[in-house]
Amino acid sequence: MSAYRIVPAGDSSLIVEFEERIAPDVNARTIACAEAIQAARLAGVRDVVPTYRSVAVYFDPLRTDSGVLMRCLEREAGQPLPPAPAARTPVRIPVCYGGDLGPDLAGVASYAGMPEADVVRVHAAGTYRVFMLGFVPGFAYLGIVDTRIAMPRHATPRVRVPAGSVGIAGVQTGVYPTDSPGGWQVIGRTPIKPFDPSRDDPFLMTAGDAVQFYPIDRAEYDRWAVTRGSPLDEPRGRQPGGPAVSVIKPGMLTTIQDLGRWGFQSRGVPVAGPMDPVSHRLANALVGNARDAALLEVTLLGPELEFEDERLVAVAGAEFDLSLDGRPVPSRAPFTVAAGSHLRFGARRLGARAYLAVSGGITVAATLGSRSTHLVSAMGGVGGRALMAGDRLPLGDPSPSRGLALAPQPAVAALPDRHATVRVLPGPQVEYFAPDVLDVLQSAPYVVGHNSDRMGFRLDGPRLTHARGADIISDATPLGVLQVPASGQPILLMADRQTTGGYPKIATVITADMAIAGQLAPADTISFVVCTPHDALTALIAQERALMALEDRRS
Repeated sequence: MSAYRIVPAGDSSLIVEFEERIAPDVNARTIACAEAIQAARLAGVRDVVPTYRSVAVYFDPLRTDSGVLMRCLEREAGQPLPPAPAARTPVRIPVCYGGDLGPDLAGVASYAGMPEADVVRVHAAGTYRVFMLGFVPGFAYLGIVDTRIAMPRHATPRVRVPAGSVGIAGVQTGVYPTDSPGGWQVIGRTPIKPFDPSRDDPFLMTAGDAVQFYPIDRAEYDRWAVTRGSPLDEPRGRQPGGPAVSVIKPGMLTTIQDLGRWGFQSRGVPVAGPMDPVSHRLANALVGNARDAALLEVTLLGPELEFEDERLVAVAGAEFDLSLDGRPVPSRAPFTVAAGSHLRFGARRLGARAYLAVSGGITVAATLGSRSTHLVSAMGGVGGRALMAGDRLPLGDPSPSRGLALAPQPAVAALPDRHATVRVLPGPQVEYFAPDVLDVLQSAPYVVGHNSDRMGFRLDGPRLTHARGADIISDATPLGVLQVPASGQPILLMADRQTTGGYPKIATVITADMAIAGQLAPADTISFVVCTPHDALTALIAQERALMALEDRRS
């Protein structure tokens, strides 16, 4: 029998932890366990994510029998390691080492005490295992690097590492699929795309694969290099057929969001989706859309929009002064717009994010099953970016239902007035911290930093002290988890969070309170209160009943 433990991470994820080391045999066990859980096809399971030494299982607590899920995890985690599968044909990746494409090759050579050519030879001689995918879509964590060239990552990460860069971080190596921040030692670059949504199989590598690198010269690299732009980019001014809504002014940060891109976290693809899922669902209900229809998430400063035909429109979430052709219209109530009507967002009164739904929904092309915009990977929505003036957003056919013929509805989740109190469940790595850490977490509010975004809120408040160091083997990162770097100041991971991270995690915001957290803006404050799993489920059931009561009243 294998050693393992199962720990909760909030009320909607469980993590099976194996031995805390980077080793092929441990990783083989996590992959086998993940595959068995996926094969069980349990109701409500949304994602199964193998990492170096654990398996994260994300589920809908309203659809999943947690007892059945726990028994499944215990059964599969306790299985002996299955016979090794037949060796896979290695994925071969060409690399142009050094020069401007490998700016850290000289530093690695100095660290190793060998010529640059020998570093290239040693790196290219290895056959590496794909232990896991994470960080950004298609980023494969490969190992194990020869100890002679296993240079630690940079103390200060670069702001931008170009797509295709091949790097080393200790015993790990890997290829950056997109332009992104990063601290690895960049020794070369490949013209091959590890992730390309336009391919039938967007992912070059998967967990358990073998990978080999081989050197090419600059001339071959230049011949082989492909266009780095996303195949999903939609040029401004593109005119979709059929009815649409046009963007006159985009606001500060307006993006297209549906309920998110579930099912691909094992390949490093973040879920995205709304920061406030309750208001997203309410807005759709008010206009008669399905709960997963795509709409607009409006952040802090709202847009001006023009409609091409008569539609039902509703705005939920943050309260703004709204005007339609110069006349005020209410929030949280459906109203009709005529062809040529202009809707303007004025002053923001409460909350940070509003959700604008149009009957029929926004029907931009889906990427990996979702229309949600994920800004870091430039995926979904309109070219993976925030809206711009001149964008024209296609609309679907309205439902025969005309939505809710009602007066303005109360918010299902109360909007914070520059402060929110949210409930958390301890874990999954509380043992990495001092014994009194949960008391410290609850002792005073934290301020949401100005460098916060849809990926996460950087918080400033009571310092959380580590007991076992501030670094862990990269592990799964659930929605709402509080990860704590060496500074002791927590980061609350939000909708666009990366799928894995290397900091210990002290607690996780319960599902029912994520909508409240999603309405906070920079300089707002947040307090945490530890609750029980029973409290978390009770709150979620009450929230679901309130939403279903509204959906059932659609005329």
